[in-house]
Amino acid sequence: MTMIIFAIISGISMSLQGVLNTRLSSKIGIWETNVIVQGSALMLTLIISYFFGKGDYKALREVNKFYLLGGILGVIIIFTVMKSIGSMGATCAIAIILVAQLVSAALIDAFGLFDTKQISFGLKEILGVLIMISGIIVFKWK
Repeated sequence: MTMIIFAIISGISMSLQGVLNTRLSSKIGIWETNVIVQGSALMLTLIISYFFGKGDYKALREVNKFYLLGGILGVIIIFTVMKSIGSMGATCAIAIILVAQLVSAALIDAFGLFDTKQISFGLKEILGVLIMISGIIVFKWK
């Protein structure tokens, strides 16, 4: 149950962040907003890590260097979310983002990419994605 609550908080936070970042970017610029967002996240994470961190930065030498691209993806995510919300509105943009997340997560699970456990993705899961895509089409129907 706790993990479901975390997932709900994540979804709400991502939607709020997208809208807040888009509003900020309309005043100060997209890349300037990205600097503020990433910079404030770094500051908060450093503080949290200092007090609560249990990991070891020295272990970075042992990880697959490809996994370090997460920070770069964060920049891409913030930029593309702001652009899509700014042009399509929050509901449509986030609906498309969610479908893209679901499909890419399904591919990661189906093929066991990035050292993840391989999980089958069958007909009912494909049908679920198609229903979500249909919902976006109906939502945007004029």
